[in-house]
Amino acid sequence: MKYLVASMLLAASSVAAARPAPLVSIPSHDGFFDNIAAHCGKAYEGKVSVDNAAGPSSFAGKKLVMHVRRCNERELQVPFHVGDDASRTWIITKTGSGLSLKHDHRHKDGSDDKSTMYGGHTLDAGFANAQSFPADQYSKELFVSQGIPQSMGNTWQMYIYPKQFTYRLVREGREFRVDFDLTKPITPPSAPWGYED
Repeated sequence: MKYLVASMLLAASSVAAARPAPLVSIPSHDGFFDNIAAHCGKAYEGKVSVDNAAGPSSFAGKKLVMHVRRCNERELQVPFHVGDDASRTWIITKTGSGLSLKHDHRHKDGSDDKSTMYGGHTLDAGFANAQSFPADQYSKELFVSQGIPQSMGNTWQMYIYPKQFTYRLVREGREFRVDFDLTKPITPPSAPWGYED
């Protein structure tokens, strides 16, 4: 009898060990994540609506395309193509304590840029249509090491509405914003640098 009980306990513990821990989230984070995921596989063209940087913009005159390329229950990969430059991918991840936004920057050969995986994490509930990502500690240390300490104050924001998706960067004295038209899907671009189709 005790062998039977022991084997039953062993079987129960192996079942428990095989089940992953639940991914917890709140409705506003789920709503935001799901609103972007609803566009999975689609690409859209955008335009810079605000850029107060001094000097000419590196985005001027270039085709700007966001592509909601890969989606699963935990992560969204959204490449941001600037003309022929396919170095940027936004990665939005459910962390269990909110949402994380990271900027995966690659070189054309797929290797990591020295400035990569910077970003931030939500600090509050936000909304199903809007979330803010203040710079995280990794990003602040990266910016200081690269001699751009002003970027420690970065907050990235994303807004998604039925007709428009917006990517926005703000900090004291700086604002950059790109608006994408969600009413007109375009042919998706090829994979960003470092990824495969």
